Amino acid sequence: MSTKTLKIALQKSGRLHEDSLKILKECGININNGLDTLTAGSSNFPVEALYLRNNDIVSYMADGVCDATIIGYNTLVEKKCTDLNYMKLGFSRCRVALAVPKSMKFESLKDLNGLRIATSYPETLQEFLDKHNIKAEIHYISGSVEIAPNIGIADAICDIVSSGSTLFRNGLKEVHTMFTSEACLVSRADLSGEALDTFNELSFRLETVLRAKKSKYILLNCPNDSIARISTVLPVLKSPTIMPLAEEGWSSLHSVIDADDFWPVIDKIKKLGGRDILVVPIEKMVV
Repeated sequence: MSTKTLKIALQKSGRLHEDSLKILKECGININNGLDTLTAGSSNFPVEALYLRNNDIVSYMADGVCDATIIGYNTLVEKKCTDLNYMKLGFSRCRVALAVPKSMKFESLKDLNGLRIATSYPETLQEFLDKHNIKAEIHYISGSVEIAPNIGIADAICDIVSSGSTLFRNGLKEVHTMFTSEACLVSRADLSGEALDTFNELSFRLETVLRAKKSKYILLNCPNDSIARISTVLPVLKSPTIMPLAEEGWSSLHSVIDADDFWPVIDKIKKLGGRDILVVPIEKMVV
């Protein structure tokens, strides 16, 4: 593996910060966090983490201060950087949405005409309004957007939404989802040499962990005359592992299934004669 230290920008605080460190640890990369430090190295992988404000990360990437980042797709959209090479990581999922007070009647996007909309994503919101021929006044707020209607500086908001509980607590209702977002691994467009080799190694480890999260290891017993039929619905990999049992006429099948297809696959296996089914999580999956 390359010895070139890859400088990767991480959000300095919040959910994305915590989730990023968690998945790096799952990749076998230990970041030596110090209290209130702006940078931190790793003892077992050539990477240095730079803890930055979310809105500053793209600028630091453009200036060459950092080589890569784990950042929300919503920020890439706001900064108009969706042309960069990025890999979706499946965590810190949220949506960029429009919300209005619960008491407000809302039937369509046309009801936004003439309103004052508070947001931390003015570029994203303006592009959306232009696309839908909506004339509204945008009020930029760097944080706590959800309180804007309550204090009278906006009629609606555009913000990231996860569970919707913050909207509920502030007397708001979500009326339109603009797009969904999740954490992404992003590299500089001009990354090359050993830095690129290190980034590719990091990408490989992340893909291995993510693939495992989407899969389950399954073990089951079945009559030998059911093996062929069960195998048609079972394997995600090349083919299941088949081992004879002590009881004559029976075998044990081992394979991998997609987590999203878990219940439909289990139902089919049972109907085809599968018994004693065990399903366990997979920590890593290299193919």
